[in-house]
Amino acid sequence: MPTKPKRATIYLDPDLHRALKLKAVQMDRSISDLVTEAVRESLAEDAGDLAAFDARAAEPNLDFEEVVRDLKARGKL
Repeated sequence: MPTKPKRATIYLDPDLHRALKLKAVQMDRSISDLVTEAVRESLAEDAGDLAAFDARAAEPNLDFEEVVRDLKARGKL
């Protein structure tokens, strides 16, 4: 059984709201659809970032000063 969408109140800067309304009209979509899509994309990006962090969790931590000294020693800085 499909779930009903939940209502949320958000406050937007007036210029941002005006731009969003114009985009919604141009795309023949609702403001709600555009905001929902933007939130989904943002959360998907966060999930991808978290997956990348998890994949690199076993990598050793590097000491910043040591890296800088190494770059200087190799003539990279």
